[in-house]
Amino acid sequence: MNLKGKTLFITGASRGIGLAIALRAARDGANIVVAAKTAEPHPKLPGTIYTAAASIEQAGGHALPLIVDVRDEKNVADAVDKAVDRFGGIDIVVNNASAINLSSTERIEMKRFDLIQQINMRGTFVTSRACIPHLRRASNPHVLTLSPPLELRAGWFAAHLPYTLSKFGMSLCMFGMAEEYRDEGIAFNTLWPRTTIATAAVEFALGGRQMMERSRTPDIMADAAYAIFNKPAREFTGRFLIDDAVLYEEGVRSFDRYNAVPGSALQVDLFVDPHAPAPPGVNSLEA
Repeated sequence: MNLKGKTLFITGASRGIGLAIALRAARDGANIVVAAKTAEPHPKLPGTIYTAAASIEQAGGHALPLIVDVRDEKNVADAVDKAVDRFGGIDIVVNNASAINLSSTERIEMKRFDLIQQINMRGTFVTSRACIPHLRRASNPHVLTLSPPLELRAGWFAAHLPYTLSKFGMSLCMFGMAEEYRDEGIAFNTLWPRTTIATAAVEFALGGRQMMERSRTPDIMADAAYAIFNKPAREFTGRFLIDDAVLYEEGVRSFDRYNAVPGSALQVDLFVDPHAPAPPGVNSLEA
């Protein structure tokens, strides 16, 4: 298992899960395109495309920081061209960029509704499509989208319909593309965390510091993504994957090291059945 010399185009890679995936690949000597919007420091959110690029280089990778708004088709296409000019191609795409808004049907402003659809579903479609011509030339091409399994539960839609539509739309893109490009050997899969992940999105949009303490670190998603990228693309496609289940299949038997706070009970993430069986070795979960 090794990603040395592979080129990863990762949206939203300036912080959080996207950056963790980038750093894991960088340890192999991979090329990372940091495709994100944050060029200047944010008053509340850590990291920019340039600090992320520096961290990637320090970890042993090669970085290309690019200001990218996944809503802008031309901006994405130009970034893909720059990535190919710099690294010679694209092997792996990670659709990580995402916006969250848990408002109900009547409470959400339509401009917010449009924003999360444009970033989440449309951004996934635009980015994936722009990279496909280059993925065709890769030896083991993967597209991985951070979105939930397609389990249609009315309660998940009723709780925050606009956001659920946007995230399930991301998964539907992978569902359709996996079959559309199956004969070409390009893998399209989704990855979702069983528990909340200690990122700025969880801290500021879901539950503050208390929720952060009941979360796992982004490293569990990074390690699961790494395992997926090393699967044979022609055989491993059209899957809806959960982070710890992926790692259990890879031989991991203890997940304690991923806890943000050792020994803490973990908060089950959105779109995950809290009563579904977790792999052995997962400590207590709370709905």
